Amino acid sequence: MATAPRPRTSTRDPQEIGRRLTAWLDARLPGAKATGVTVPASNGMSSETLLFDIEHPEPPFTACALRLAADPGAYTVFPVYDMPRQYRTMRVVAEHSDLPVPKVRWLEEDPGPLGAPFFVMERVEGRVPPDVMPYTYEGNWLHAASDAERERLEAASIGLLARLHDQVPLEEAEFLAFPGEGDALRRHVTAQRAYYDWVVAGVARSPLIEDAFDRLEERWPGDPGPPVLNWGDARIGNVIYDGFDPVAVLDWEMAALAPREVDLGWTVYLARFFQDLTAAFGQPGLPDFLRRDRVEARYARLTGHTPRDMDFYTLYAALRHAIVMLRVAYRQVHFGEVAVPADPDTLILHHGSLRAMVQGSYWD
Repeated sequence: MATAPRPRTSTRDPQEIGRRLTAWLDARLPGAKATGVTVPASNGMSSETLLFDIEHPEPPFTACALRLAADPGAYTVFPVYDMPRQYRTMRVVAEHSDLPVPKVRWLEEDPGPLGAPFFVMERVEGRVPPDVMPYTYEGNWLHAASDAERERLEAASIGLLARLHDQVPLEEAEFLAFPGEGDALRRHVTAQRAYYDWVVAGVARSPLIEDAFDRLEERWPGDPGPPVLNWGDARIGNVIYDGFDPVAVLDWEMAALAPREVDLGWTVYLARFFQDLTAAFGQPGLPDFLRRDRVEARYARLTGHTPRDMDFYTLYAALRHAIVMLRVAYRQVHFGEVAVPADPDTLILHHGSLRAMVQGSYWD
């Protein structure tokens, strides 16, 4: 993390995107201009985010954020970028829960205007726990906060999951169900296998990831329970905070129907992933923040549902993350940023912790 180059996140020209965006906006608000178009430094490698303002005599709103599907020519991280699905998910969550979801305004399914489908939402001001360098490192606002302030943020963030899972009616989210046979968990895992097969098509496969899939089968829950709407990328790096209170929940591209523990496992694992990285580079990090036992206990108090089979679900989270990391690594190979090592498993940044989870020793 301290020495590796940051992977390339886009092949697009922001100035050209800005010009085309202004033309598109003028067709919806005659005389309107898109001004101050910027690409955040923290932009991801999947869907891209652009920030801009609307200049117009009577704008319906002024501060905007635009989510643009990945450039199909840029060795994308995911095989499909379904912007209507994300747009619809955000509308459903906003209409059927009290989660602070940014208000979505326009959906453009035609790739012509900007080169890919996109949607526009109102921009929410605040601050986000950083990924690079991770919030567990010294030198950022969350690390510098007091224990009480981090406790407040942790409680509010787990509350987001509890309310999402409890409040959104299942029938309103049926469009997020994966196709196939079996219950929601089986379909979710089957979809991840298909994603892995896509990632390794034409390149070296990962024995570690395949061992992890085998281990999942051995640990399969006896009763996964009914599905709920899962956020999918449930982590604090996808939340905007005002102080230590959530004011916007972002990034719904991985939303799906699944057991509650799929989201919980992802939350626990991603916090531990950053903590492990920080400890590996000789910093103490935040070992008590978003700790597994605290997350599980708080969620149980809020919902009345005691999380089950969490060894399975944290392993599943680490496996899912490993597939994404492998694709990101092969993307770096594609752009000539790194070379393929003799052992493809070492392309996975957290291969050591994933191997420990497969072996059953990680949480000891």
